[in-house]
Amino acid sequence: MRVSGPTLDAADPMALAAFYERLLGWPIVRQEGPRPGNPPTDGWAMLRSPAGDMKIEVQWEPQYRPPVWPGQQGKQLMMMHLDIGVADVASGVEWALAQGARVAEHQPQPDVRVLLDPEGHPFCLFPDDTL
Repeated sequence: MRVSGPTLDAADPMALAAFYERLLGWPIVRQEGPRPGNPPTDGWAMLRSPAGDMKIEVQWEPQYRPPVWPGQQGKQLMMMHLDIGVADVASGVEWALAQGARVAEHQPQPDVRVLLDPEGHPFCLFPDDTL
């Protein structure tokens, strides 16, 4: 078995795929939708790493609710997050913000930054040498 990468649910998967395309520089290699009878935000997209060894898929979920970070009783919990290695955390944060991310209020570690993508999924920026 081999894990090839995550699939993220989203209210607007094409917009979220475009965010990760800008953030990571991974091209969108496949996309579909919207399906007949569904809203224009319905769809699915796949991004692939330049090396071809990982992918991220984003799919429409009609009942999508953004997770809260950190978790709160009775709220939609984060089910997973992405860890992204960067050469310089401060520069990585600046780049992510310019692409549409926002900094999470809760930061549990001094050497890691938790950010939220446009759909509210948390992702962490780590110094490359700690991964």
